[in-house]
Amino acid sequence: MANPVGWFEIYVDDMARAKAFYQQVLATELTALEFPGMEMHTFPMDMLTYGASGALVKMPGIAAGGNSVLVYFSCDDCQVEQERVTAAGGSIVKPKFSIGEHGFIALGYDTEGNMFGMHSNR
Repeated sequence: MANPVGWFEIYVDDMARAKAFYQQVLATELTALEFPGMEMHTFPMDMLTYGASGALVKMPGIAAGGNSVLVYFSCDDCQVEQERVTAAGGSIVKPKFSIGEHGFIALGYDTEGNMFGMHSNR
């Protein structure tokens, strides 16, 4: 199994707030998907390139935060996205630091209490 992650979901309590947060931090647009009984907005995806995509999901009975899944978003330089986190209403848990030959990461909390990572090679 070369790339075991095929999809991710980040559960949210306030979709408008969470969508605005990720759009601001990652400088991208999310797209609404229609599913009965839930609200979902997907991150951009290209099925022919490396990596996995996913979505923000608001579903009755599934609360945000306190989960045990950590999603890392790929960045050119995670310092840039890190600096957008607090401006978008989130917080930084661990500022950008080296992970040796594998690049750099930064960890933050989104507006829904979910921890997420940002990864870059520089």
